[in-house]
Amino acid sequence: MEKKDQNDKSKSIHDILPLELIHGILLRVPIRHLARLRCVSKFWCSLISDPDFAELHFHHSPAATNTCFFMENPTMAYLVYLDDNDASQKEVCPPCQKKPPYDFEVLGSCRGFILLDRHPHFLVVWNPLTGFSKRISYSHIVPSRKYLDFRLTDCTHLHGFGYDASQDDYLVVAAWGDSESQEDHLECLSLKTNSWINLDAALPNPLGIYHGRSRGLFLNGAIHWVSSILKDYRDAILIFDLKERTFSMISAPEQLPTSAYFYPSLAILGGCLALYYHNNDSYKTHIWVMKEYKVQCSWTLYQIPSSGGFQPLCLSSNRYIIGRFYQVTGYFMYNASGDLLMNFKNLCCSFDATETVYTESLLRLPSNIKDKDN
Repeated sequence: MEKKDQNDKSKSIHDILPLELIHGILLRVPIRHLARLRCVSKFWCSLISDPDFAELHFHHSPAATNTCFFMENPTMAYLVYLDDNDASQKEVCPPCQKKPPYDFEVLGSCRGFILLDRHPHFLVVWNPLTGFSKRISYSHIVPSRKYLDFRLTDCTHLHGFGYDASQDDYLVVAAWGDSESQEDHLECLSLKTNSWINLDAALPNPLGIYHGRSRGLFLNGAIHWVSSILKDYRDAILIFDLKERTFSMISAPEQLPTSAYFYPSLAILGGCLALYYHNNDSYKTHIWVMKEYKVQCSWTLYQIPSSGGFQPLCLSSNRYIIGRFYQVTGYFMYNASGDLLMNFKNLCCSFDATETVYTESLLRLPSNIKDKDN
């Protein structure tokens, strides 16, 4: 009997469970726990680190907790996890550290990667969960080398970060104007080829109604922007399809105001495109959510009481709206009727509105890209 017990104890989990079952179980483990399970054994580390497994897990794992990322200072960043029963935070160190440390600006996120702008004239693509990072120069866009403090947001009208599934390629899109030739340019950075490509797609006219600090949001294979000046609800949202390399437009809700003090912004809420703005008459933030993509009649209005502006960030697992107020500490959760349900006042938040909401993943950039910094 003792010998049998000793034999049972000497067996590993691989002797008891078939590989297919272990694979299926790990696919259902939440991403934050999965990252730690790589330490269980060499086999598990190899399986979890496999690019094909990472892709499957990204698409089929339980819904990940919304993660808000922002830079606290040049040497410290925060990951804030926002959900009904899972509100927490942790510190992470940004990549590509130099002495003295350089400032970072958050430009966006896509599939677990965060896009940062680092002085002088570098983009950094970083996966905080795996630690992978990649640095790319954009100095050719800067009008003159004497402008050392220029950021991508200073010298471009449009910029965005997304993923082209047809080519398995992550792309950075930037539209900028040449002050000398008075010509507009549209360029695309392919992280698969590690090169900037000139695109022939027709740019919106005038390009100046879009400003660099209105960063594009990636959804359904396209990057989306909203104009800083809206004179008509029709053709209010600009779309760039990453597969077709073409621009198109989406109309906003017909009820949208067009006053001089109307500053709309975009968000992604529960996988749906959302447009929001502060209504000075009602002292509320109006949040229009497009329940069906590109279906005009599917715009649905939600209203959050606010005197100074509410920024929606994500939906909780129970479909509540989580966001923050400008210059107010903490995060707030509201139901669809605009009732305050919870205040996560002990969580760190950014006061300069440079955070980005992203989904953690174990994904890697295409294998032919080498990480120069690490």
